[in-house]
Amino acid sequence: MNEVNPIIFELSRENRVGYSFPKSDVPVGKLPEHVLRREPARLPEISELQLMRHYTRLSQDNFGIENGFYPLGSCTMKYNPKINEVTARLDGFANIHPFQPLEHVQGALQLMHELQDDLKVITGMDAVSLQPAAGAHGEWTGLMMVRAYHEKNGDTKRTKVIVPDSAHGTNPSSAHIAGYDVISIPTNAEGLVDVEALRAKVGEDTAALMLTNPSTLGLFEKDIVAIADIVHEAGGLVYYDGANLNAIMAKTSPGLMGFDIVHLNLHKTFSTPHGGGGPGAGPVGVKEHIIPFLPVPRVEKTDKGYTLNSDYPESIGRVKNYYGNFGVLVRAYTYIRTMGPIGLRKVSESAVLHANYLAKRLKTAYDLPYDQICKHEFVLSGKLQKKQGVRTLDIAKRLLDYGFYAPTVYFPLIVEEAMMIEPTETESKQMLDEFIDVMLKIAEEVVETPELVIEAPHNKPVRRLDEVRAARQIKVNYFAE
Repeated sequence: MNEVNPIIFELSRENRVGYSFPKSDVPVGKLPEHVLRREPARLPEISELQLMRHYTRLSQDNFGIENGFYPLGSCTMKYNPKINEVTARLDGFANIHPFQPLEHVQGALQLMHELQDDLKVITGMDAVSLQPAAGAHGEWTGLMMVRAYHEKNGDTKRTKVIVPDSAHGTNPSSAHIAGYDVISIPTNAEGLVDVEALRAKVGEDTAALMLTNPSTLGLFEKDIVAIADIVHEAGGLVYYDGANLNAIMAKTSPGLMGFDIVHLNLHKTFSTPHGGGGPGAGPVGVKEHIIPFLPVPRVEKTDKGYTLNSDYPESIGRVKNYYGNFGVLVRAYTYIRTMGPIGLRKVSESAVLHANYLAKRLKTAYDLPYDQICKHEFVLSGKLQKKQGVRTLDIAKRLLDYGFYAPTVYFPLIVEEAMMIEPTETESKQMLDEFIDVMLKIAEEVVETPELVIEAPHNKPVRRLDEVRAARQIKVNYFAE
């Protein structure tokens, strides 16, 4: 189960060289004795050709949105249009430096200012900061503004943040890091926030409610206005996790729903790369009463052009070096301007249509715990297959054999053997039908030849990892034997 295909990973052979350095023109200096290496570094010895073949082969083994369907629920793995990359590589964007005088980077500042305005309209907020470097960073930034708001009002007893049991894992984590106690509220039989349970939890110690709408179940909170009113009446703020904004763009907005603060994942909704851990962008938007606490410096327009203003004494301060991940912001700006209001509305409509089409077709073979109209994603359960001895993880591994990336599995935690599927708007009906056919075929395999699924994948360079060991004993450095 844990075997690896017989690929030779250790290619080093003594005296092979794949580089040549020019003669150094740097004067040789005397280094302190204690920093000198006693013996040469034990590095791989490999030729240039072998090195190129090695990395080319690894790149061909990688899976990405440009070579396959990536229905990773909640992550919105949509196609990143190449026009975004072209724009980000323009000399005036790619080759500027944050230490340049402001008069030299007016175009960059203008783009940031206009992107802030675009995001204000899309979210229904009154002001936006582009600084945060990722979604979770945006959450933390928003929660620090929650704290600053309550402290300004002398309301220091508000120590609790309420989070639904279907929330993203970053929500309770961000709240904890921001110094709050996390209070969970349950989901009702419809898969929505239990309003009465919320009403019982809020009080004088409530700092905020963190909510995703649509939720991780892909369901729209039909009582969202009442939910926001309950929290506001108790003196708390309502925070919007923007991970699922792809379902509602130009249809509604967090501002209309009653939210005070929102963060956005530009790598999800606005087609910028996920980046393999970075860089990302998680702008935060706020309503009027939260504006004094936004991070600084702020990009502003004056009679003389665009400037950066840090003269806001109530600000929570700077949350990112310089002004955010600028290249990501350029890509998002390009996407928004390319799509326009009508295009963004069609994005949401198509994403919702695709998700409902998949859910309708797949519920014939898999359990659909919340069988109702969904938004951009839905959650299946593999509990029927589990009765045959096949887990959701096995189904996910078998999908790899057919050339599809697996959906998010075992999340949200409130669904047994969960499979969270988000097709996005960029996939064709042909691709959706191919995915459906494979999922139905795997369901048949579970009944007829379950060992075929249990032992999957069969055609990948790496079969099955010992996931516990991989998490606890991960090695990311080169170690010569």
